[in-house]
Amino acid sequence: MIWGGIEMSEEQGSVKSTIAVSITNFLDSGSIVAGASGLTFWTKELGLSSFQVGLLGALSANAFGSAIGALIGGHLSDKFGRKVIYTYDMLVYMLGTAIIAFSINFPMLLAGFLITGIAVGAGVPASWTYISETSGSTDRAKNIGISQFAWSMGPAIIFIAGTILAPIGLLGNRLLFIFLTIVAFIAWRLQSKLEESQVFEEQKQAEKDSGITSHPYKDLFSNMVNIKSLLFLIGVYMFWNLVAGAMGFFMPYVYETVGGLTNMQANLLQAVLWILTALGTYVGFAKFGDRANHRIFYFVGAAMAAASWIVLTYAGMNWTSLWLFVILWGVSAGIGAQAWYALWATELFPTRYRAGSQGVMFFVVRGSAGIWSIIFPTILTSMGFKAAGTFMIALLIVSLVIGTVWTPHTRGKSLEQISKERYGNDQD
Repeated sequence: MIWGGIEMSEEQGSVKSTIAVSITNFLDSGSIVAGASGLTFWTKELGLSSFQVGLLGALSANAFGSAIGALIGGHLSDKFGRKVIYTYDMLVYMLGTAIIAFSINFPMLLAGFLITGIAVGAGVPASWTYISETSGSTDRAKNIGISQFAWSMGPAIIFIAGTILAPIGLLGNRLLFIFLTIVAFIAWRLQSKLEESQVFEEQKQAEKDSGITSHPYKDLFSNMVNIKSLLFLIGVYMFWNLVAGAMGFFMPYVYETVGGLTNMQANLLQAVLWILTALGTYVGFAKFGDRANHRIFYFVGAAMAAASWIVLTYAGMNWTSLWLFVILWGVSAGIGAQAWYALWATELFPTRYRAGSQGVMFFVVRGSAGIWSIIFPTILTSMGFKAAGTFMIALLIVSLVIGTVWTPHTRGKSLEQISKERYGNDQD
């Protein structure tokens, strides 16, 4: 493999490309947290109404913005290649974060949030697909784990930086988005040097040789195997992400309003949580995802997630329960639903609509998160934290049951082998 004009081994190339692509996930989570951490400053500076604040959240990288981007990016990635996303996506992201950093009014701020969200949504399905296609059967989970490690480090770094910059108010939040713009430029430079996925090129060559042009979405929804896979993956990821998405945007608010913590205490708790998530991803999923029994591994992570919310909801929000929650959720998020979804979503579909299927699922998941982001504060305010926490526990248990009962058997198999087992020899 040649990367940046340097010839390297296949394994080295896989690691290099994984790191380059994984920065996309860092920027995804980083933009979500940066947006959430600065909401109070933007509200005060621009005199935003509660509706305008809700609109920012709904159209951000955490919700509808990324949902729209995923639908577009997944389709383009399957039609024109993974490289087309890496050629242009970070340019769109930089435009969005730069607009946010220099916003002087609400329309400008909203446009920045939306553009950033679209770029995030377009990049994530392509990144997971590219990593999976450039990995071997024995290191696919490891490389996905590296990608998830990068995703976890985004909030950890942004929360720490946000805590340090909090004394300078809105300027500090503007600086966070300038930082994300700089990182995106670095990512664009690295990703522009990537070669196209060989698996994708072989698929397109096969289509050219046969004279048969695929219709990704038509093919995707006309096959019952695909429908079952879509429902399974949405079930695993959506119910978990409804909890995780609400936490990403509202958890500091919950700490402060329900637990009586200061803003600094809330941000530090979240920083520790995300550091544990990063460690859980790297030490747990990346190290053992290719070797451990997938059903048992998934169950442990999902059970820890449910247990964390049971503790927080019913033990009272004291420092013992808060730290136990942070430890349980932090580690579980590193080895839990998102990492498994990222792996399984790339394994269970043929090459010709591997990214497009993720785009559809990401659209549903992040779209539902946008709706839940509107509902959750209402439940919290009108029914109280215990009711809101009980809803969270129920969602996590649904994800636990779906992922544990219907765990796919993909460990140690190549993408080609998985496709042949699921679809027969006419699919790749």
